[in-house]
Amino acid sequence: IATGPGTELRRPLGITIIGGLIVSQILTLYTTPVIYLLIDRLRGRDTPRPMTQAAPAE
Repeated sequence: IATGPGTELRRPLGITIIGGLIVSQILTLYTTPVIYLLIDRLRGRDTPRPMTQAAPAE
C-alpha cells in the first residue's frame, strides 16, 4: 500500500505479520471447538450416563 522510501524492506515483514494473524485466527476458530468436542466425547466414553426411566403409561 505504501510507496515511500524503505517500503521494499518493510513489505515482506508486514505480509508475514498479517498472514500469521489471519492464519492463527482461522486455526483458533476451528481447532478450539473441535478439541472441546473431542474431549467431551472421550469423557463420555469413560463415564456411563445414567439411564432415565420413562414415566409409566396410564
